[in-house]
Amino acid sequence: MSELPFEKPLNELRNKIKELKSLSDGTGLDFSEEIARLEERCKELEDTMYRELTAAQKMQLARHHQRPTSLDFINAIFTDFIELHGDRLFADDLAIVGGIAKFNGLPVTVIGHQRGKDTRDNIARFFGSPHPEGFRKALRLMQQANKFKRPIITFIDTKGAYPGDTAEERGQSEAIARNLREMAGFGVPIICVVIGEGGSGGALALGVGNRVIMLENAIYSAISPNGAASILWKDASRADEAAEAMKITAKDLLQLEIIEEIVPEPQGGAHRNLEEQAESIKASLGKHLDELLEMNENDLIEDRYHKFRKIGQYRMAEAEAGQAIE
Repeated sequence: MSELPFEKPLNELRNKIKELKSLSDGTGLDFSEEIARLEERCKELEDTMYRELTAAQKMQLARHHQRPTSLDFINAIFTDFIELHGDRLFADDLAIVGGIAKFNGLPVTVIGHQRGKDTRDNIARFFGSPHPEGFRKALRLMQQANKFKRPIITFIDTKGAYPGDTAEERGQSEAIARNLREMAGFGVPIICVVIGEGGSGGALALGVGNRVIMLENAIYSAISPNGAASILWKDASRADEAAEAMKITAKDLLQLEIIEEIVPEPQGGAHRNLEEQAESIKASLGKHLDELLEMNENDLIEDRYHKFRKIGQYRMAEAEAGQAIE
């Protein structure tokens, strides 16, 4: 697996251990004590490193090119998945995938942003940044789910909606806004899972749910750290600095009551063990879905309304004598 910059000291230790084991096998010399000492040091460093990740380091993990995609999780968590295509208006946007599946035997509609696995796939999928037809495909599938009373589960993993002129020509803003409005009024359970990077309106267009949960090393923000750095400092290279200031980690967002749960990741990130990560997500989905299935249509809409109305923090200040509060 390719290493991230902050993982370099750890990988140097791992390589040293491999060298000593290889040398021991090749020469017959006993390096067992040295190997044991290095392995203990490696475990200590690994535990400390991944326990104390900064927001910038979590951003790197969220963007790791080997991180599992929506389709990886769909195939690992659900059964009988049938992918549906097209928005019935313009085209099929490969940056959004979705269809019908079964979750523990229960029919559901599942939708997600889809990044590519290699350069060619990323180009075909616009690196997971949807055009308007992608959002309209997602809406078509959600409307179908609402009609047939199927719960909706979305996987969020995008830097944002596609920013090109072709998307603007076809109504990017309107497509996102329509998804927000329609999702707010659906009478079925909606659970949103942030599995990688949740950026801007492109993420929120699949993010209006009764429950929003996040993987431990995922990020979720109104704008990407790169975009924020470009606007604030005219320098996108300061993205790490922006990430630290923006409160984009799962821990931050849980404290702000924007999400309901943090799903733990295998040590080193979700890409280290897809099966383990999928089981953790499945357990969380099952718990929240059981709660939501107890609610009727009106209760679900009301629950979703209050979830988003309570987001935000403010303080009331008392005016000094003779002064008005501004």
